[in-house]
Amino acid sequence: MKRPEAIGPAAAIEPAAVRPRPHRIVEVDALRGFALCGIFLANVLVMSGLDALSGGGGGGSAGPTASGLDQVAHWLVMALVQTKFYLLFSFLFGYSFTLQMDAAERDGAPFAPRMLRRLLGLFVLGALHAVLLYPGDILTTYALLGLILLAARAVDPARMWRAALRVYGVVAGLYLLLGAAVALVDTGEGDEGLAASAASAAELTAAYRGGPADVVRANMGAWSDILVGLLMMGGMVVAAFLAGFVAGRRRLLADTGTPERTARLRRICLWGLAVGLPGGVLMAAGTVGPLGARWEIPAFILGMLTAPALSAAYASGLLLWFTTPRGARLAARLAPAGRMALTNYLAQSLVMALVFTGYGAALYGRVGAAAVLGGTLLFYGFQLAASAWLMSRHRFGPVERLLRAVTLWGRPAPRG
Repeated sequence: MKRPEAIGPAAAIEPAAVRPRPHRIVEVDALRGFALCGIFLANVLVMSGLDALSGGGGGGSAGPTASGLDQVAHWLVMALVQTKFYLLFSFLFGYSFTLQMDAAERDGAPFAPRMLRRLLGLFVLGALHAVLLYPGDILTTYALLGLILLAARAVDPARMWRAALRVYGVVAGLYLLLGAAVALVDTGEGDEGLAASAASAAELTAAYRGGPADVVRANMGAWSDILVGLLMMGGMVVAAFLAGFVAGRRRLLADTGTPERTARLRRICLWGLAVGLPGGVLMAAGTVGPLGARWEIPAFILGMLTAPALSAAYASGLLLWFTTPRGARLAARLAPAGRMALTNYLAQSLVMALVFTGYGAALYGRVGAAAVLGGTLLFYGFQLAASAWLMSRHRFGPVERLLRAVTLWGRPAPRG
């Protein structure tokens, strides 16, 4: 997922055994490191119990104090982070898929068996991750939906881009119908529905504050909800995969300093902010407040449909910034974390499990949003420093090295 690109036409005619290893694209690694932070912020709301214990629809941020600072912190994450960063990560997965294709070509290896082994490795890692640490795992989703990219890899980029737009259009239509139905129909839950939700939250809290076996059972019990989420979000992930694949085939992230691409990135950033920010505000207003519970699902859906615009604005804005001296320094700090994103992603879940579940401190539902998110950013800063140290001494992170071994199973490692 993080292999470098080919360096030019000469690579196509040099013998595979003597081709030099091309340089990594720092901007791609930096974007991945940035997305890693956003995914961490979104996941910690679930792992800490803030999502499960918040009232929703104006219920606000859960926690022992539910202070104004907690409300603001939770609201900002819902507006600016939730559903935006997994799409950015999905886009980069599609982009990196093309780098894997290039790597197989350079090594003179059949691509399909190599990628199937890689996807299987991701699936196994994801399944263990979901059972032991965090049920909202993305690795199994990527492994399964990555088969679509594998099957469609020979499609012309122009056709694939049209397919991405069609997938998004179909998903958007279904979401809008669902949102309209929820907004127009009174569910009639009343006090009974609220009591059932409170009982479910209490049961989940007891499980995550219990022993390791209780934590595992709670994680496995969440799979039905995760499956529903996959069915809802899967279309958006596929569209992002396809868009990223097109960007990789056209090398859109390989050289972002030309005047034409700079102008394009500026347009994407401006339009993305104009469309995505209002949608994010609406999502936060529906899930945290001040809109009522009846508008929670419609507001979330509208926010989710505009999330790709804000994701694109983040990516294009950062790519523009990376061309400046200060931006280049930021990219250099983010890139090492992006190079070992899989290791960092799993490490985040391990730390969250130790802090919030019965594996360790069992602080599930006991900490306010401001403290949770502040601690999250602090640990992410530690990951940036640790990643820079590791990547200055090693070519791969620990889990990346394991996945690489599975990907290249039965074949000698390429030279260089």
